[in-house]
Amino acid sequence: MNKESKKTLATFSLASFFHDMGSDMVFSVWPFFVTEFLGANKTVLGLIDGIGDAVVSISQAVSGYISDRIRKRKVFVWLGYLSGALARVGYSISLTWHMVLPFRILDRSGKMRGAPRDAILSDLSTREDRARNFGILRAMDNLGAVCGTIIAMVLLGTLGYRMLFLLAAIPSVLAVLLIYFGVPKEMPFTKALYRGVRLNDLNHHMRLLFLLSAIFSLGTFSYSFLLLYVKSAGVPIIAIPAYYLLFNLVAALFSLPFGTLADIIGRKFLLFISFAFWGCTTLLLIASQHVGVIILAFVSYGLHGAALEPVQKTFVAELAPERFRASILGGFQMVIGLCALPASLFAGFLWDQFGRNMPLYFSLCMTVIASLLLLFVREPHTTASRE
Repeated sequence: MNKESKKTLATFSLASFFHDMGSDMVFSVWPFFVTEFLGANKTVLGLIDGIGDAVVSISQAVSGYISDRIRKRKVFVWLGYLSGALARVGYSISLTWHMVLPFRILDRSGKMRGAPRDAILSDLSTREDRARNFGILRAMDNLGAVCGTIIAMVLLGTLGYRMLFLLAAIPSVLAVLLIYFGVPKEMPFTKALYRGVRLNDLNHHMRLLFLLSAIFSLGTFSYSFLLLYVKSAGVPIIAIPAYYLLFNLVAALFSLPFGTLADIIGRKFLLFISFAFWGCTTLLLIASQHVGVIILAFVSYGLHGAALEPVQKTFVAELAPERFRASILGGFQMVIGLCALPASLFAGFLWDQFGRNMPLYFSLCMTVIASLLLLFVREPHTTASRE
């Protein structure tokens, strides 16, 4: 990467740090805010989280398509961070879970930043450092989440949910300013006439990667349920954010090493490792409610997160033709995000109807199926087509 590219990566990373700091001041205590402060049950929590994840998917697909069509990236990034800041103000004034829902949609629509930002980062990278650069970005995400979770643990008892959420808007405003003033207006990329993505633009291996990722997402419920597992083991609410902190700390420490490792040994093997860590997480939670076992489960969850996102985005970016990169990255996020809506809703239903372990058994089955399908995906050994 040249000096200008390194500066852009640093700006994106710092903005991600601040935004995730604000996000996890909210999301480290989110399931308890919804279920106990606002009085929703677990099915409603699954519905809210699932709708949020579906909005993420749609917003990334739309922003990716429009970004490729109008040849602009930056505007989607800073608008995404601004949406998150405004949503947190909305959380702070919500009185019921019904009032939270539109702000949750606004918050998750802020993920419009994802596909255009990832396309910029992919275009600035080479095969030799692409996964590493995505790993840096993910590490800064998780480091911000660590700081946000610590802030929530320290201030929640003093400020309460409403003031804490209002305070959480400030880091995202800083992220907006960083992107608006710190990233060049236009990143250079091809000016070829854009006609949109067609099915035949996706080769067999890309389609199979989409399919297995969708299957995996159908079984991967939101983190809110993992925090509820901790609570069901008898851990006091005030201590539960420490488990979320552990997850983010592990993810922050290992995102860059896993990204670097993916550049050395390949994307596909790291994706297998990520699935394996998620499988270990579910098995540990099924096996015991002992505090030590739950701690190991959250370490495994952190390793899963550290391995999954950098290598997944890299894999998709390299299978995608460059001129459609933002569209395909956005489309990929749309597919797995739309699967997250029934995943979280179904997890809440299974928990309410059949007990805490049933969502884990279902998730484990989906993980095994996705892993078997991954065997048939061929990893590209050169950068994506520049046609």
